[in-house]
Amino acid sequence: MMTQTGHLIAGEWLDGPGRFRSAPATGAARDYASGSADLVDRAARAAEDAFAAYAATSRAARADFLDAIADQIEARAEAITAIGTAETGLPEARLQGERGRTTGQLRLFADHIRQGGYLDRRHDPALPDRQPLPRPDLRAIQRPIGPVAVFGASNFPLAFSTAGGDTASALAAGCPVVVKGHPAHPGTGQIVAEAVDAAIRATGMPAGVFGFIHGDTHEVGQALVRHPLIRAVGFTGSLRGGRALYDLCAARPEPIPFFGELGSINPCFLLPAALSARGDALGQAWAASLTMGAGQFCTNPGLVILHRDHAEPFLAAARAALADAAPQVMLADGIAGAYAEGIARIAAATEALTPARAEGRQAWPGLYRTDADRFLSDHDLSEEVFGPLGLVVTVRDDAQMQALAQGLAGQLTVTLHLDDADHDLAARLMPVLERKAGRILANGWPTGVEVADAMVHGGPYPASTNFGATSVGTLAIRRFLRPVCFQNIPTALLPTDLRDGE
Repeated sequence: MMTQTGHLIAGEWLDGPGRFRSAPATGAARDYASGSADLVDRAARAAEDAFAAYAATSRAARADFLDAIADQIEARAEAITAIGTAETGLPEARLQGERGRTTGQLRLFADHIRQGGYLDRRHDPALPDRQPLPRPDLRAIQRPIGPVAVFGASNFPLAFSTAGGDTASALAAGCPVVVKGHPAHPGTGQIVAEAVDAAIRATGMPAGVFGFIHGDTHEVGQALVRHPLIRAVGFTGSLRGGRALYDLCAARPEPIPFFGELGSINPCFLLPAALSARGDALGQAWAASLTMGAGQFCTNPGLVILHRDHAEPFLAAARAALADAAPQVMLADGIAGAYAEGIARIAAATEALTPARAEGRQAWPGLYRTDADRFLSDHDLSEEVFGPLGLVVTVRDDAQMQALAQGLAGQLTVTLHLDDADHDLAARLMPVLERKAGRILANGWPTGVEVADAMVHGGPYPASTNFGATSVGTLAIRRFLRPVCFQNIPTALLPTDLRDGE
């Protein structure tokens, strides 16, 4: 199934220095090479060596490279699905859909950079006769920042991992990438790394433009973040792990940006008229969104806010739906263990309407209830539980709903369910909510992130560490660029995209 056994550095597949064993949901475990600080150093140096040549490639050449990666991933479709389902326990349809999303975003970025608008080119022509002082010729453009480190995500073995959104956007920007593969799905990551390697060879890109290192300890990740040649980091994962890496980035002698997606409970506000009109339907639909993929989505709608006087139809329908839900396999032993800890934390402070539970890697959904006073006074209730656990918070009136909205931390998404009669309340909530989230939805559910130009997948801390960035959509490319102004520079010395007539 796989032709290689280790790390990809400067176009070579290397072993060692140690080994670790995978823990698949089904099938036999397999040994993989384990990384080291020395291998990180070699990969970072190879990326830096490749940077000047890769940054100088044309947009068309980089776009062809991204398309070639997508083609090579599709050429390995059956192998990716086979090992991906075994490692993660995800169904084949989910892996196939995620593979399509992964190749789709590669091709979207390719089309986007061919057009060139993302460069935000600006030109102020010289005014030599301007009084009292002449104006020089000024040209500005977005330029790539240098080698980027990317951490594979546990919950998306394709779309947020080896050749996922962070890698694709950095490569689109003109930045080499060093990926630390996630140990929960090492085989999946390695096959995709083989696909990128094949695309490099097919398009003649510099060998060091992409590196891949396995790692089952903190040593590899810490060495990657601390390496002086790494200029930015992309990460999707837990608040605890992400914050530790964020602090390492800030503590470097030369701090670098850390684009981390860390945690979100994605609150859903069910406004009174909508709740009265269709509370039971909302309960069923919310339960379906909550349990999709065992709740292992960063946009899982883990929090519902509604008026206590209209709550019962929603609660009854949600309880019935969750009570009938079958257990699902979680992506990794560590995720299942964290879900069990989250259940205990929420259960200790709320009323269990449908108790959740976890046994081994099996997870059962749960529904818990509290009121706004308790929620606002207990910070633990606002922390993400990664899995199919939902918390309903009841409010006394519109004013308390607004107070609860004001008390929320940063989120990836906020959802409003409303009818026409709810527009006045929604209008009062909107100025608050747009400061709390990167995406606001009406009459839908946040699970499912469209890969498109207008998508924003980020938000204020702790949803992400950079509220001005997105990890999904074509704006993601801008994370790995910086503006440079060229003053009176001869045309022949300018970047190709800034020259007259080009």
